Amino acid sequence: MSEQYIVSARKYRPQTFDTVVGQQHITTTLKNAIRTQHLAHAYLFCGPRGVGKTTCARILARTINCESPTPDMEACGQCTTCLSFQDNTSFNVFELDAASNNSVDDIRALTEQVRYAPQVGRYKIYIIDEVHMLSSAAFNAFLKTLEEPPSYAIFILATTEKHKILPTILSRCQIFDFKRIQTEDIVGHLNSICVKEHTIADNAALHIIAQKSEGCMRDALSMMDRIASFTSGQLTYNQTIEHLNILDADVYFRLTDILLSKDIAGGLLMLDDILQRGFEGDVIINGFAEHFRDLLLCKDIRMAQLLDVPEDHKKIFYEKSQIIPSSYILSALNILNESELGYRNALNKRLHVELCFIKLAYLNDVLNLEASAADSKKKRPEPEQVTVRQSPPVLQQTPQAPEPRKTAGSQPQPAAVIAENTSVPIQQAPQATTLPPVMPASAAVPPPVTAGKRPKLGRNMLQDVQARHEAEANMPVVAAELSQELAVQLIREFSDGLRNNEQVAMATQLAQMEVVALPPDEIKLCCVSTINYHFGNNLRDRILDFCKEKTKIFSLRITLFIDESKRKEPEIKVMSRSDVFEQMALKNPALRTLKDSLNLQIEL
Repeated sequence: MSEQYIVSARKYRPQTFDTVVGQQHITTTLKNAIRTQHLAHAYLFCGPRGVGKTTCARILARTINCESPTPDMEACGQCTTCLSFQDNTSFNVFELDAASNNSVDDIRALTEQVRYAPQVGRYKIYIIDEVHMLSSAAFNAFLKTLEEPPSYAIFILATTEKHKILPTILSRCQIFDFKRIQTEDIVGHLNSICVKEHTIADNAALHIIAQKSEGCMRDALSMMDRIASFTSGQLTYNQTIEHLNILDADVYFRLTDILLSKDIAGGLLMLDDILQRGFEGDVIINGFAEHFRDLLLCKDIRMAQLLDVPEDHKKIFYEKSQIIPSSYILSALNILNESELGYRNALNKRLHVELCFIKLAYLNDVLNLEASAADSKKKRPEPEQVTVRQSPPVLQQTPQAPEPRKTAGSQPQPAAVIAENTSVPIQQAPQATTLPPVMPASAAVPPPVTAGKRPKLGRNMLQDVQARHEAEANMPVVAAELSQELAVQLIREFSDGLRNNEQVAMATQLAQMEVVALPPDEIKLCCVSTINYHFGNNLRDRILDFCKEKTKIFSLRITLFIDESKRKEPEIKVMSRSDVFEQMALKNPALRTLKDSLNLQIEL
């Protein structure tokens, strides 16, 4: 008669702390507690399913009663207590399933057993699985025994839903949080079992099983047993994909190539094939988003370790990521995210997914159009901005031809008169420092529009606008003369622009700096702290462009230095209650009216 078959989850269940996979932070703590005899009277093991909670509880119960533990605090497996535990004949270990024994009577029976000391061994261990299923009355009946049990009693509670347990129970237990087992740890454990069972398995197939298990070792072992039976002991990647009915990276690679080539018909046909295999649209979109996320991570070889894919696929991901532009990947992720969010509310879900694929097919064209539009905008020359005021502006002397400043009584030399509809620039007198410009008739400011009357758009107005733009383009560029007042004014205007754009933090940091002008072409900003200096350094290029545009001094330089002695400490003023009331009354005069009508007094 052949030996009875035992599933791998039971056959290879860990019997010692060292064989527990992926929970070293818990097993090390428990071994140290046994070594130092610092055992708590109640433990709570919580975490996802299949990560080793009940297994660790049994190992702990077996080890603390072992008659001759190893130096590493593991059960010997040969003494009477260990043998009785292996044969399930031990009278010192009691397991209770709280899912089916959740009444007050069940807890009462358990507390009655606690009163009797163990006949063999030092401790009586009570393992209560799925403890969150106990009723509120059962929890309350269990409180007193759990808080002050006899010295020989130890309770080990296990649950997958810690939030359902009463806080009074949690406060009486030493809590251990079990984590999901990492994919690499599951793959290594499955590989060791395949060697023992003489099963041939591809590493990529085991990786797919570990991914599908989502950190649950029991699920991974069950899937491996099922696939081993399906493939007669040979676990290949293709057979594993077929049996688990999942979409692998090859499907998404082919789909990406089809969409990048703008083959909409091929993409929709491939989508139909995937839907015929029983996959839902949201699963396809979510898997596609994860695929693009992996491609984005592979843009940098250092982030390849973040990929949860088989080692054989990492090279393919890296090669594909270097071909696809980053702008396409980021835009595709945005489209897929919006499509996934709207999938639930879509009435025609298939059409919703098809529209998502069509957008991805034409995404490259959209990005190319945006890039070409941005390039043409950069290459297009921008006309000079000329502000026309009612009073003629004063043209300052250019630094290239310095002249002595004239007194108030000096008379300006006459300027050349510009003929109408001509583009001759204004001629500047050689001895004058200021000169009112003579605007051409075609560039004259149109009369203000009164309320209720709007000018009609006609041929003459268009000609006037065109002539004015031509005259502005031919106006001479006159550089300003740098001074302390002008430098302060420029920095203040730039700071006001930051505040208008809701960049208050930068404007505040800029306001703390002291402006020093060094003619003819240098502005120094004195920073009061290192943080202030960093803010100024980040704004330096923007400030320089702004000042050059305003002053037309294209050789202008801006330098920063730190002088903490310039820092002004804020004045702290302690206000009395009367002062507080006066400030409030200024904002709300009704408070003063209320005070006077009720004849109230302010306490000092």
